[in-house]
Amino acid sequence: MTAERAAAALDAAGIDYETTRHGPAGSLAEAAALRGVEPGDLIKTLVLRRAADDYVLVLVPGDRVISWPRLREFLGVSRMSMPDAEVARDVTGYERGTITPFGTLTRLPVVADVRVAEPRRRVSIGGGDHGVGATLDTQDLIRAVDARVADVTDPP
Repeated sequence: MTAERAAAALDAAGIDYETTRHGPAGSLAEAAALRGVEPGDLIKTLVLRRAADDYVLVLVPGDRVISWPRLREFLGVSRMSMPDAEVARDVTGYERGTITPFGTLTRLPVVADVRVAEPRRRVSIGGGDHGVGATLDTQDLIRAVDARVADVTDPP
């Protein structure tokens, strides 16, 4: 049911996307291969807590990790944390590993790493259910979720 909610939100945004359904993946690299993209083109949608009941989504290339100091500076906060899986599900309506910025229960602000926003590039994001991805153009993604773009990741 959550994949349908994500697809409905993508459709409502008028985005050209392709849904990929695959079996379980044991790693990000395996999921990327199953979706036909490089690991850096599989985008993780992470839920982060800025303060009590104040959350933000961060779009991170699969081959990178959050730079906590740069992200905190960009958002103007001194502390941030990653909520547990249950809270992330309650905030977004999606389980970890399936989270997408489309169709969340509450519209959340989105920060996209600069690498996600590179023009003329197609990436795969979570599709709302395990083994489901949506592949779309980066510019459509950034525009549709009104993402703020900043350099907020580092190599692993």
